[in-house]
Amino acid sequence: MIELLPAFWAVIPAAGVGARMAADRPKQYLQLGGQTILEHSLDCFLDHPALKGVVVSIADEDPYWPGLRCAGDPRIQRAPGGRERADSVLNALLLLHAQGASDNDWVLVHDAARPNLARSDLDKLLSELADDPVGGLLAVPARDTLKRAGPDGRVAATVDRSTVWQAYTPQMFRLGTLHRALAECLVSDVAVTDESSAIEWAGHAPRLVEGRSDNIKVTRPEDLEWLRQRWTARR
Repeated sequence: MIELLPAFWAVIPAAGVGARMAADRPKQYLQLGGQTILEHSLDCFLDHPALKGVVVSIADEDPYWPGLRCAGDPRIQRAPGGRERADSVLNALLLLHAQGASDNDWVLVHDAARPNLARSDLDKLLSELADDPVGGLLAVPARDTLKRAGPDGRVAATVDRSTVWQAYTPQMFRLGTLHRALAECLVSDVAVTDESSAIEWAGHAPRLVEGRSDNIKVTRPEDLEWLRQRWTARR
């Protein structure tokens, strides 16, 4: 029997500049395997039968997006990018609301520079959270010994890694719940680095769904080089 996965919207905040890459363009527009990182990040969703649509949050002056083949895909809508990630995601959610999406709809927020999402991980997230009252995120248990640093740059403590996970994306929450949580964080001037942290601040406990460790976010040049080598080896 084939499992029916829940329908969902995908949101891709793609207004960042990726300064740590020291490239001539935002990192989501760097090339990987014949197309941009952003296009790879979108592909896993566009190929999924449960997709209702995608909203990509793009900076107003972005000269690269219009040149991508996927920019004309009718399943993809463009929302204004914001100063911070939370602003970009909130703008995308406002667009979905304005077009009649339900508060109860599932929304999956995924990093624009995380191009190696496996279909199996996406299906696992959708399956395990389909009936969850809160939602959750893909994550990976910490494998290395972790140190907490003091203000002098020396080790202050060794952290118990058995309770520590690395947060990945997609992160999957109900549209209404995520919208309210992000809006309240912004009004209260609470810094949020991902959608889960906004949901946590609102008093909920997102579920951790273990995913693949190679679902990496391209942050530094060595990340992109690692992916290029890995993708070349697949051929």
